[in-house]
Amino acid sequence: MQHLSAPWPDPAACLARMRPDAPVLFLSPATLQATARRFQCGFPGLVTYAVKANDRAEVLANLDSAGIAAFDVASPAEMRAVRAINPAAVLHYNNPVRSPDEVAAGTQMGVASWSIDEDSELDKLRDVPRGAEIAVRFALPVRGAAYDFGEKFGAAPERAADLLRRVAEGGWRPALCFHPGTQCEDPGAWESYIEAAARIAARAGVRIARLNVGGGFAAHRTGPAPDLEAVFARIGVAVTRAFGPDAPALICEPGRAMVSEAFTLAARIKAQRDGGETIFLNDGIYGGLTDLRDMGLTGRVRVLAPDGAPRRGPPRPRRIFGPTCDSLDRLPDGLALPADAAPGDYVLFAGMGAYSVAMSTGFNGYGLRDVITVLGLTGHCPHES
Repeated sequence: MQHLSAPWPDPAACLARMRPDAPVLFLSPATLQATARRFQCGFPGLVTYAVKANDRAEVLANLDSAGIAAFDVASPAEMRAVRAINPAAVLHYNNPVRSPDEVAAGTQMGVASWSIDEDSELDKLRDVPRGAEIAVRFALPVRGAAYDFGEKFGAAPERAADLLRRVAEGGWRPALCFHPGTQCEDPGAWESYIEAAARIAARAGVRIARLNVGGGFAAHRTGPAPDLEAVFARIGVAVTRAFGPDAPALICEPGRAMVSEAFTLAARIKAQRDGGETIFLNDGIYGGLTDLRDMGLTGRVRVLAPDGAPRRGPPRPRRIFGPTCDSLDRLPDGLALPADAAPGDYVLFAGMGAYSVAMSTGFNGYGLRDVITVLGLTGHCPHES
């Protein structure tokens, strides 16, 4: 008979008992499913999940259980990962640049929605069944995100109108899509894109079936948590204003904001130097902390002693290196840790579900591999009152 161990109550309890010497990601399925329901209840359209943010089977299974039935995939490997969890899941292939073999794989796996931003990419889809959705991806010089996706993908509005007309004339279901950029905290970015989408459709003389407003929804990194409901409301109002009574159905594809909050990453202090000004962790930019290099430091960090007791010293900005031999393995300077942090302690980074395990490498034999399920990500440590 197989005996399965119960989940740990929280990260502190697990760390105090197991004392892992490798970095660990703690997953709260309850938090993940609650986030999925938040999007489903608040967003005025279909909610899909951008698999690129975290393709772990536990993540896909929990989202499937929460009612997410459509997934934004960027490769055949991501398609297979989704199909392994739910063979009937709807696949939206929104990476607009594909090889012929990738197109064939998507067709074979029954992709329901494709995106393109160039004539040559539409030409590759000539064998895609008519009636499938093809969304023209466009880009604007709009600010408000941590970094812009428009430098890589997206047609200019004038070109997008021509492409949209070609999609409709080809017998596919015409749609438009955009992405405001990652960690977008300005609802005005969505409004600008939605208004442009209406102009593109009018210029093309095509009624679009759906408008995909992308991902880009901000995760909680520091300060107050983002007000996602306010963004959802602004999107709904903007679509009604721009399109009137003939408004298209909406889709969104959150990745970062869907999965970030469900995970906490625990890294261990390996050593201190320079009177504690320099700290070496067992994880860094080649592992689960790679996103901090591009997104900047998070303010949601706490430190626990090996027995689970919280360190409560006054915060001090530090210089943080990862465990590899590469001197580039270094976080942005200034991560504030308690003054009484010591070797052997655990540094817990909240909100680390996105682009952590998905981007971790095995360089120098290090990297983030372990995911442990917990009932919650906060809770009283063994020595907290």
